[in-house]
Amino acid sequence: MKKTVQYFRALADETRLRILALLLSSGELCVCDVTATLQLPQSTVSRHLSYLKNAGWVNDRREGVWIFYTVATDDDMKRQLAEVLRERLADIAVVGEDIKRLASFSEGSHCA
Repeated sequence: MKKTVQYFRALADETRLRILALLLSSGELCVCDVTATLQLPQSTVSRHLSYLKNAGWVNDRREGVWIFYTVATDDDMKRQLAEVLRERLADIAVVGEDIKRLASFSEGSHCA
């Protein structure tokens, strides 16, 4: 039960939901892509990604100096919840704008 509570607590924040929506729409993103898309400081994005990782919602991988994140779907509940989030979050105006902003970046990455 503690694990389930942790999953849902992680969803109780607008920024974390926006980050999850971006990851669900794109598959994998670097911290710098999320930062540029949400127009938030890197420290804020990193803190929320860390929270999502600790709650079990995201996986990360390092490539050089960059860290890339994906949505973790290693159990049935997370897979089902991720699908609901993918469908429902895109209907929220601010999330739709985030997804469009991310798609409009021509280079695909803002990492320097």
